[in-house]
Amino acid sequence: MPRLLTILGELRRHAPFTAFGALTGILLLAFSSSLAAFPSEEAFHLLHPLHLFLSALVTTAMYRLHRGGWRSALLVGFVGSVAICTLSDIFLPYLGGLALRVPMKLHICLLVHPWLVLPAVLLGIGAGLLHPTTRVPHAGHILVSTYASAYYLLSYASPSRWLPLLPWLFPLLFLAVWLPCCTSDIVFPLLFVKGEAPCSARGEQAA
Repeated sequence: MPRLLTILGELRRHAPFTAFGALTGILLLAFSSSLAAFPSEEAFHLLHPLHLFLSALVTTAMYRLHRGGWRSALLVGFVGSVAICTLSDIFLPYLGGLALRVPMKLHICLLVHPWLVLPAVLLGIGAGLLHPTTRVPHAGHILVSTYASAYYLLSYASPSRWLPLLPWLFPLLFLAVWLPCCTSDIVFPLLFVKGEAPCSARGEQAA
């Protein structure tokens, strides 16, 4: 029960920051879609690996701060970042676009561009092992995830389709980021540790 309350508290605490990220993501998407030659796909392929790096760093660090072993931290950091970032940046925007009746292309970077994904994940895991901190990386993780999701929408559907749908993009981006990112950074690593975190680790959780 204390762990469940901690998780629910973290989800509530990060909701306003995620809402801010979703709002700025909509503004960014609207601005980018108004430019005829904006390199949105290149922007996505910059933001997605950065998201993977931050996610792997925070997931690994959270696990280590809660007395998790470094060997198992490698697996927790890898699975927690790759699986959940792919869900947040790719699958949820893809499904959201289809739900809004926008033709979407499914582009899974892990399969198409593994040289972009794997180095970012391994660097994030290494950083999380060497310097386990979650405060600044988690805040950056949420913003980068929001912008990666926004640019996925812009890259793999016709940009002109999004301008009339801007009001619907707020809940789409919010849900695509809020639950997956908090799951990756907080819920997933805590599933594999025993007992309560030391005070210093609990103090690191807040973004």
